Amino acid sequence: MPASHTQWNSLSRVIAFAMGGAFLVWMLWGQLARMQGGAPGAARDQSVCYGGKLGTAGREKAMEEGYEINRRYDCISRASYDAMQAQQAQRTAEQRRRQLDEELAARRQADRAQAAAAAPQTLADARRGFITQVRAEPGRPHPLPQPPATLYERSDYVSNGQTLAAFVTPSPKDRQLHPAIVWLTGGDSNSLDDFWVRGPAGNDQSAQAFREAGVVMMFPTLRGGNRNPGQRELGLGEVDDVIAAAEHLAKLPYVDPRRIYLGGHSTGGTLALLVAETSPRFAAVLALGPVGEVGDYGAAYGRIDWRALPPQEQALRSPARWLDSIRSPTYLIEGQKPPGNLSSLTSLCQKAARHPMVRCLPVPGHDHYTLVDAVARVAAAQMLIPSERGFDLRVDQLTALGQAGGAVR
Repeated sequence: MPASHTQWNSLSRVIAFAMGGAFLVWMLWGQLARMQGGAPGAARDQSVCYGGKLGTAGREKAMEEGYEINRRYDCISRASYDAMQAQQAQRTAEQRRRQLDEELAARRQADRAQAAAAAPQTLADARRGFITQVRAEPGRPHPLPQPPATLYERSDYVSNGQTLAAFVTPSPKDRQLHPAIVWLTGGDSNSLDDFWVRGPAGNDQSAQAFREAGVVMMFPTLRGGNRNPGQRELGLGEVDDVIAAAEHLAKLPYVDPRRIYLGGHSTGGTLALLVAETSPRFAAVLALGPVGEVGDYGAAYGRIDWRALPPQEQALRSPARWLDSIRSPTYLIEGQKPPGNLSSLTSLCQKAARHPMVRCLPVPGHDHYTLVDAVARVAAAQMLIPSERGFDLRVDQLTALGQAGGAVR
């Protein structure tokens, strides 16, 4: 049945009331939204907030991480966020800087290690800590010689805790300091026999011209020689003995410690050259008739097959390997006439051609044996009265003496 006018009128009032209530609710919600920062869904000001509105968990996490919360918008404060980002960037930059510094330090250390590895090793470095396995067969021990007291007196020295015998010319008692030379004999350089006795013409290896001219002479025995303690090492430990002998000589009250020379002939010359490559102790070193490689001596030297030994054992006794280690004036000398070690001298001189401390003297008119007395006479004169150029041996001085001798110029 159709609705009456009264019924429609009542329905209109109900609808109008309902719509009025909804409008009121909408109006109240809008007012609340404006109080909290805008209408629902409106974007927050990015200059004030970073990110959106936080829930309870998000707010607690942000506060734990050090962010400030904008209470009005319930968000992370933009100023707080920017400050935290700046701090993080600074920490990252500092970490990177430290990392770069560490990498640079590591590179520098690696460069230094590489440079040290590339740098030529000295003989002193190579010898340090090395223990030889060479055990030379001992010769028949014989007692120490007894030279005339007017020529030589005992003056023992200590090397590596062992007392070794030596002989030195006595003090001239003139209250002067004199030049001195440590002389190493050829053949069995560890032992001495009648070293003060001049040899026959053409084979005088005594070097007594030094003593006769007034140079203090020292003849040391070395480890294992004569009846000394110790084991012969054939050019290894003996280097230490020679240096110790020189230090002992320097303490004698009549010796000038600044003018101590070293000389040696044949095997003694090879040992003298090894000493020159190990220590700069000497005013000059005279190596007469040396070899460059210990294997050049063959089995006759110490009754050892040198070429069958480990490379390090050979290298430490082979002066040709260590010429760059020389730090004091060193003369390599040999006669040009046979017999001798002229080929070894030539090889040594080629390797040391650019070394400012090494002088090579291949001497015409002399052989391996006649050379000794000529060198002693010329060198002694220069040791006693140095020239303006200092100690300076030359081939022409030695040649002038010839085999028959002559005046020293």
